[in-house]
Amino acid sequence: MTPATNGASLPPTFVVIGHATRDLMPDGGWRLGGTVTFAALTAQRLGWLAGIVTSGPEDLLAALTETLPGVAIAAIPAQEATTFENRYTDRRRLQYLRGRAAPLTLDAVPLAWRAAPLVLLAPLAQEVAPAMAAGFPASLVAATPQGWLRRWAADGFVVPCPLGHAARALPHLGALILSREDVLAVPDASGGDDLLPTSAAEADARIAAWARLVPLVVVTAGADGAQLLRDGEPPRHFPASPVREVDPTGAGDVFAAAFLCHLRATGDPAAAVAYANQVAGLSIEREGTAGIPTREEIQAQFGAS
Repeated sequence: MTPATNGASLPPTFVVIGHATRDLMPDGGWRLGGTVTFAALTAQRLGWLAGIVTSGPEDLLAALTETLPGVAIAAIPAQEATTFENRYTDRRRLQYLRGRAAPLTLDAVPLAWRAAPLVLLAPLAQEVAPAMAAGFPASLVAATPQGWLRRWAADGFVVPCPLGHAARALPHLGALILSREDVLAVPDASGGDDLLPTSAAEADARIAAWARLVPLVVVTAGADGAQLLRDGEPPRHFPASPVREVDPTGAGDVFAAAFLCHLRATGDPAAAVAYANQVAGLSIEREGTAGIPTREEIQAQFGAS
């Protein structure tokens, strides 16, 4: 299916591929979400020409266009939006997938966009074909793999799963950005016995194995900062910036985009992690996308980078 593309005058220099989402709210409404939303807006505020490859119905795409003016959007029309419902218990968050837009393959990416300097594969519900990682030979291709690491039951309940066939993307990536929680098992919501959780050590071992295939792996840990795994070296820890947390939604997506932008600009992975910690920290001091800082705000807070 041919994507519908809005009228941006120049091809983007930062392309994010994945589903924008409807995130259901307790009052029955919804708000726009998805890695593509936060990452593209971050790249734009850092001075990049951002573009999104996504899928969804007209009202979702209209909300995306309104929220991200100036961001190019190539979209596969769909009857459903990828829709998540979160329920909270005393123990943890339970997540359900209530709808899913169309799958995304390389055909969804306009030809003029395939030479973008930066490409971020950002699946949320197994929608991004792993083969896309090999489709951008002139680009720095990265992934936030959380959507390759989850599956859902007949009732929509979302649980982690192995990387499986998506592992074929790893040799084509320049960077992999994820949290340890992306690979940890969680209790079963069916009321039966809990699944045995994967230990932190087992999760770290799995991530270390991926780091043997991907040159740069960054593991985010919220207020605990981030770790950089590089070229078989011991993991290097970077503390988070002290902030006043208001809304952590999308902070990992902001981090990923800021890391890639700074990495491409400087060629220094360590500096890019430190910079991304700063940008993500600032982003959670206000609600939603309003918290994503501009270059000027970052410079005012931290000085020249």
